[in-house]
Order: sequence, then structure tokens, then C-alpha cells
Amino acid sequence: MTESDKKTTSVIRALILDGTRKANSGHPGGALSSTDMAYVVYKHFLKYNPKNPLWINRDRFVLSAGHESMLLYSLLTLQGFISVEDLKNFRQLGSITPGHPEYGLTDGVDATTGPLGQGFSMAVGMAVAETMLSAKLGGEAVNHFTFTLAGDGDLQEPVALGAASLAGHWGLNKLIALYDKNNAQISGPTSRADDTDIKEVFEGFGWNTIEIDGHNHDEIIDAIKQAQSQNEKPTLIIGHTIMAKGTATREGDHTTHGSPLPPEEIAATKEKLGLPKDEFFYLPDDVVNYFRNNFDELNENVNNWNNRVNEKIESDEEFKKLWEEATSEYISDDLETPDFSSTDKIATRAAFGKTLAKFGEQMQTLVGGSADLEPSNSTKAFAELVGEYKKNNRSGRNLSFGVREFPMAAIVNGIALHGGLKPFGATFLVFADYERAAIRLSAMQHLHVLHVLTHDSFYVGEDGPTHQPVEHVQSLRLIPNLLVFRPSDAKETAGAMKAALDANNRPSALILTRQGLPVLELPEDEIIANVKKGAYVIYQNSEEPEIILIATGSEVHLAIAAAKELDNFKVRVVSMPSMELFEAQSEEYKNSILPKNIRYRVAVEAGVSLGWQKYTGLDGWVFGFDRFGESAPYQDLEKAFGFTPDNLAEQVKKRYEKFKNGSQS
Repeated sequence: MTESDKKTTSVIRALILDGTRKANSGHPGGALSSTDMAYVVYKHFLKYNPKNPLWINRDRFVLSAGHESMLLYSLLTLQGFISVEDLKNFRQLGSITPGHPEYGLTDGVDATTGPLGQGFSMAVGMAVAETMLSAKLGGEAVNHFTFTLAGDGDLQEPVALGAASLAGHWGLNKLIALYDKNNAQISGPTSRADDTDIKEVFEGFGWNTIEIDGHNHDEIIDAIKQAQSQNEKPTLIIGHTIMAKGTATREGDHTTHGSPLPPEEIAATKEKLGLPKDEFFYLPDDVVNYFRNNFDELNENVNNWNNRVNEKIESDEEFKKLWEEATSEYISDDLETPDFSSTDKIATRAAFGKTLAKFGEQMQTLVGGSADLEPSNSTKAFAELVGEYKKNNRSGRNLSFGVREFPMAAIVNGIALHGGLKPFGATFLVFADYERAAIRLSAMQHLHVLHVLTHDSFYVGEDGPTHQPVEHVQSLRLIPNLLVFRPSDAKETAGAMKAALDANNRPSALILTRQGLPVLELPEDEIIANVKKGAYVIYQNSEEPEIILIATGSEVHLAIAAAKELDNFKVRVVSMPSMELFEAQSEEYKNSILPKNIRYRVAVEAGVSLGWQKYTGLDGWVFGFDRFGESAPYQDLEKAFGFTPDNLAEQVKKRYEKFKNGSQS
């Protein structure tokens, strides 16, 4: 370690202490133990564009241990992406230095991290994306490493281990994980809860592992060089470190993990590090200049890359087409959909499968896979079309995730974060609970991800209540910025997929049936346009209805059939494939679909009733399913649960009479 390196890491440690102390909040201990490894990556290895933090061919760095955010913010300050004033506003309202890193808020932050294990898993997704794009566009366009820094807590989370298993299986040799093994966490030493041999575990996953002193810069540099020369495996660098490294009297103290240090300890630590003990947020020019002394080389690297890519665009028409698709927002209007006009009945999961394969023919950037449910999720045709992604076939676009729903969702988030690809992940709706934390981060990061969730209600049938989702659709609708689609037929399914592709700044959840459904008679173009509005009139026997039935998914057909039995009443049926898109429409449009003067409204959905009241109002009601299902053929279940046209029509009539009598009294 040179004197300049020593001084720079000392300054970083002091910034961590000052930032957490001023905020009176934060996690200094782990940030101090990780400082040396993170610094070496940023100073001596990281390839990036000092003028553009979103340069597509940059090395990615994911701080999976997101609570160590003051370490990352200090490094971003040295890079010039944020300022010392931003450090002073750590964890304050409106600042760009929140308690955990947030993608899209702070320049240089490659992923929103905090929930442990997910950052590691998203880094796996980024490494996948790099290999896929490099295979398609060539190494002269995409050729970089993905680094992630993880702590003990990250590798205690099963999601990280599931993602690590896939990373080894896929041979992601340009993925480098640095593990800050300081053996301390909030509640005490890690030995209280864990004695896993991580080295042995990761070697079993197919990783290259290297153990080092995580504070020795020469060992860190040598380990990263070994990792970068690895041609077949991802690398885990296990850095043995000391919690709160560098402090005057608190080294190894687990209580420093989650609490700022006292002022007197900070002053003594600065004195020990050779820094002015009474100067706060100390960042001298010589440290900044030393850290940035490779900027000319970095900028030259970016300029050379720009020249190579521009030459390729001008000389290679196929490359140009792929590059434009990868770097621009793809417009779904250009996509042809399957012709469902002559189809009698088809499950929306099957319609999704046909549409996915059709889109896969037209989009080279559409990638994804299923959590060991290809036949059930109807992703098999896509898989056969695009080929299997493997360590010896980076051009394949189908990802076999195995039974790893949560890692799958986190990995596709990482693919989306990398940029250049449109990812999806598929499983059963009932397993959305396993994915939920990653779906939430999809929405928080405004990622263009499609979460495909089939087998959407008690109509799953014989598998019984464990596999029959009840509350899941409404619980997904609670997640801000998530588009939830529950299409009623094949044409609406194609429309939902187009709408999801148009939603460039938010993820979508596509909720699909197991059972076959009739195909709506309206023209497909009309239905696709209507789906983008979230809700539309699908049937009515009068221009001035007195009763409105609002339904989604398979229950749209139930509502239409019930409405036809209500031939003595003026009835309108509204299909509402997406509440979120409907809410985004103008008040004029919303009132045209659900006129305010029509107060008798019935929502129909084979799921919990809570949440529909905003559309049914005080005078309407919900025909829902507020219980767990049973194991039987779905035809028997719909009769037993009353999801039949005659029962729904009878219930609507009875309650409408009460409504009229109440309104007249």
C-alpha cells in the first residue's frame, strides 16, 4: 500500500464516521471493515466514464451490503458524481444520500440495495446480461466486469445462495464478489447464528474462491487480478476483516455495526489515522487528485469505445439494428401478435405462451425463463425458439432458473438494471409471495421487468388450497408503481403484453389462468387499444345502464353470462384488466366507463373482496372469494363456490331490489 493509498483510505474512513455521526444514524462498523476492498476496486480496477455514470460498457459495482452506504457515497464523492455537501446531508429529507443506496436517485449507484442478499442476486443478473449482450453485439461493444460487495448478512440470506448456485451453473466468469467477512453483525458475533463454511459452499456451487486479508491492498489487488483472469467460473474473494477497522478503541466491536461512534472516539480515530481530529468531512485536494489521476486513461478508453461502436454502426447493418433495439425504448406497436380470431377457447397462460414466442421472433432483446414450470407457464415454445442460455451458449435467451422463485425475480431485476434487454420471469401466482421482496424492488427502481404469474385462482382445481391464490392479486395491486394485468382472454393477454412493453419506467405483473376461456368477439386491435386504458365496456344491453358489473380475468365471461340472464334489467359489463392503467386515465374517460350516477355496481373476481370497494362504492358490493379453496376439478369448485351465471344473476337481482327499496325510502 502506498502512502497515497493509505491516506485516501483514512480519509474515506473519516468521512464514514462524520457522515453517520452528523446524521446521528447509520452503520459505520461494516463500512469501515469494507473500506480497503471497495477502495481497491474503485481506484485500481473499476472501468467507468467519469463524465457519464450510465455508460453502458462500464464495470458494474453493487453494494449488496447496502447499510454500508456511507462507504459508497464517499467513493462516489471521490469520483465526482456527488459532493461533500451531499455527504453532510446523509439520511436527510430530500438528499441524494439516503440510508441505503437508491438507483435512479444518486449518480453512480447501480442498484437499490438494502434488503440483504438481493444486491448480490441483482449482480448475478447484471453478469448474465453482460454475457448475452456481448454474444450478440460483440466484445468491442459490451465487455465489462460486475463487482459486488457482500457482508455476512448477505450470504445468510437464501436468495443470495440461490443466485450464487445459478451463477456457478452458468459459469459467469466476469462476476467478482468480494465478501467482507468481519464475523460481526447487529446482534453480536456471527458465530451465534452461523458456522457455514462459505468457501466450501461456493466451491460446491462451481465458484472459484480466494481467501485473503481484506485489509492488505497487495493481496486484494492480486486476488482481483486472479479473478479477472478466470475463464470458466465466477470468483468469490473472501476478505477476512475487522469490524470498525481503524478506530481508536472499537475495532472488532459488533455494536459499531448499527450505531454512530461517539465524538470523542471519532476524534481519537482521526488522530490515529493521521488526520486533523477537529476537521469534519475532511477531503483534501491531494487525495482527490490522486484518486482521479487515471481519469485521462478512463476518458481515452471511453473515446476509443465510442469510435469502435460508431464504426460498427456505420459498417454493419445487422449490428446497427441490434444496437438500436438494445439502446432505445422498444415500441410495441411494431410487434405483430398471434391471430386468435378463429380460436374457440384458450387459457390466458397459453395465449401468453403464443404471444411470447411471437414477440421472441421479432425482439432479439426479449429474454427470460421460468422457475421450473415451462410447460405450466407456457414458456416452452419461447425456450425452443430462442435456445437455452448456458455457459457454452451465451446467445441463448431462455433462462432455466430451477425452483428458485425469489432468486429468479432478483436476477431479472439485475438484467433490467444492466440495460439493453427486456427480461421476464415466470412462476405460479401463489408463489408471488416468494418473489414479493424482489417485485417490490422492481417497482421501487422503475425497472422494465415482466413478472408472469399463472394459475390465478381456485380454478387451479385439483392441486388444492395450497396452490390456489386468494389474496395474491390484490396484494400485488398494493405495490406502488407496479402494473398488474389480469386479462380475460387471449386478445386481452396480447394487449397486456404490449402495454407492459410500453411501460418503460415500471414493472408489470401478468396474472393468467390455468383453465381455457372463450375468445372475445371484438377485433383484436380494438381490444389491445382498450387494454391500454385499463378498463372498457365489453358488453351492455342499454346505453343508459342501471347496473354495472366490473370484472377481471375469467370472471369477465361469468359477468357477461350473468348479464345476459338479467334481460329485464339495463346492464353494463366492464372488463378491467388493469386498475393502475384505468386510474391513469382522464376523469372524463373514467366517468364514461363508470358513470357517477350509476351507483349500483358489482365487482366480480375470484379473489378477496377487499380493494374493490373504491369502484363499487357504498351502494354496490363485491362478488369475491374470501376463503381458501379446496381440492377438486374446477368445474365442481365453481358450482360449489357459486361462481355460476345463474347464481351471480340471482344475487345481483336480490340485492338490486334491496338497493331500489333503500333508495326510495
